[in-house]
Amino acid sequence: MSPNSKRVEILSIGTELLLGNIINTNAQWISEQLSQLGLNHFRQSTVGDNCDRIIKVIQEISKRSNLLIITGGLGPTPDDLTTEAIAKSFNVSLFERPYLWDEIKEKLSNSKLHDDSSSLRKQCFFPKNAQIINNPRGTAPGMIWEPVKGFTILTFPGVPSEMKTMWEKTAYDFVKTKFSDGYSFFSNTLKFAGIGESSVAEKINDLLNLKNPTVAPYANLGEVKLRITARAKNGLEATNIINPIKEKLKKEFSEFIFGEDNDTLPSVLIKQLTERDQTVVFAESCTGGLLSSSLTSISGSSQVFKGSIVSYSNELKNSLLNISEDKLTEYGAVSEEVCEAMAINVKKKLGADWAIAISGIAGPNGGSKDKPVGLVYISISGPNNQITNIKKLFNSTRNRVEIQTLSVNVCLNSLRLILLSNSK
Repeated sequence: MSPNSKRVEILSIGTELLLGNIINTNAQWISEQLSQLGLNHFRQSTVGDNCDRIIKVIQEISKRSNLLIITGGLGPTPDDLTTEAIAKSFNVSLFERPYLWDEIKEKLSNSKLHDDSSSLRKQCFFPKNAQIINNPRGTAPGMIWEPVKGFTILTFPGVPSEMKTMWEKTAYDFVKTKFSDGYSFFSNTLKFAGIGESSVAEKINDLLNLKNPTVAPYANLGEVKLRITARAKNGLEATNIINPIKEKLKKEFSEFIFGEDNDTLPSVLIKQLTERDQTVVFAESCTGGLLSSSLTSISGSSQVFKGSIVSYSNELKNSLLNISEDKLTEYGAVSEEVCEAMAINVKKKLGADWAIAISGIAGPNGGSKDKPVGLVYISISGPNNQITNIKKLFNSTRNRVEIQTLSVNVCLNSLRLILLSNSK
């Protein structure tokens, strides 16, 4: 079997994972390591602290995969059953490694630790021909064991810091030597705003069937990502594989692609304004400061963001933004007229090149037939009294946080597009 065809699985053990008490960050981290080694990792499993169930899943995996990486269940407590279950899966006995007990006692430096401390001592028992993975940061060692020809098991404690150290010091070189063929997976992610996942997928249907690189769409709230992944021996080779597809996508979706990899709408907008040596301010109502927070979460925002006025009530719209009571009464706070006035007045009051104002009904209450939940007005005021008004009606099935988040995305993306068009 060629290295590229070897199959790898991850098994996480711990009832606390199934109950949702902790997030399984170990599987995510190991997945990234396997990707760097170019290994085919097709499946992850999670099982609770039950010996029979652990045995069953290990036996199943041994029939379909070549490498099984297990985390969890190696400690001193009664529910740490991993090593025992692995041995029972293949009807073998466990044997003590006395030197491990000496190491545990030395690590703990506990005068009250006796040789009959069975809960700790059970961590020293392994199958006869297993290779031990030393644990520099804890007491529970792991192992590398091939119980049947063509199937290898690696075990690690569930504590992330211990698992990562053991992987880096011992397991990485073993896996690379025995299972990797020198290729790695390299990914480049393009990020889209203002377009849905289905619309993107329809236009790139031919690319979704590529083998190297592969192209995969996935969506977050208000954002679509296209991950382009190449299997290559080095970064330069991967770039040469990825770039033709990336350039094709950038040409096809020039208006919608706002960045790559770690870029966010706030970070991209900050970069655009910085390059122009321009500033921006906000007047927020329905988003309650979320728009401002999205920008200030990025380092460097102080270069372009001067501040905001969060005028949630009509009284503050009147007193801080000089929106007349007559206008508020005639049009209502959620209206194009009021939102435009908010943008113009906050720009003048706070002294910036650009201003964004937003007012809407985030729900779940407060909507009416004429102004339903999900109705949002956005106004952008720029240099030379340039005004852009936007009306959005988000689906009423969206919850309050989603409507607020989507509104912020529209604000940021709309100003990004205006700046982009002005630079052409």
